[in-house]
Amino acid sequence: MSEREPRPGYFIDKDGVERPDRREKPTPPLSKYSFFGGQRKGVPFKAGGERTYVDVYTLPIWAVLSIFLALNLLDAHFTLIYLQRGGAEGNPVAQGLLDMGAGTFITVKNLGIGLGAVLFCMLKNFPNGRRGVILVLFFYQLLFVYHLFLYFNYRGIGIAA
Repeated sequence: MSEREPRPGYFIDKDGVERPDRREKPTPPLSKYSFFGGQRKGVPFKAGGERTYVDVYTLPIWAVLSIFLALNLLDAHFTLIYLQRGGAEGNPVAQGLLDMGAGTFITVKNLGIGLGAVLFCMLKNFPNGRRGVILVLFFYQLLFVYHLFLYFNYRGIGIAA
């Protein structure tokens, strides 16, 4: 059985049906395929190589971004604990949000970081996007260790006993 050639701008799917090829144009950063029915897994791409947007995000990407979001939640949690123990917030933006209430602080902080996570997810195939995720995760881990020192009240860091 000879395979027929599709018309330009079309492809033959696994059932032998000719369908329009949406890949004639580059994948946009966000599209309906980003969340529902994406097909491209990132290999192989035309001459652009890895510096392209993709439709489907792998489990490791979701795991890294979930860790990123979990560390953000822990940061907010430990910040509130530290403030309840008599500490002070050094970030004037965060202090302004805290002045509006703990709920506002947590909501705005998580929305902002969540938008950053979405941006990192969209830019995962760009070298600077990957570097950004690694850098942010590194600093969040340092911040988490700092919060642990404050929480356990080590001398020289945090609140004196």
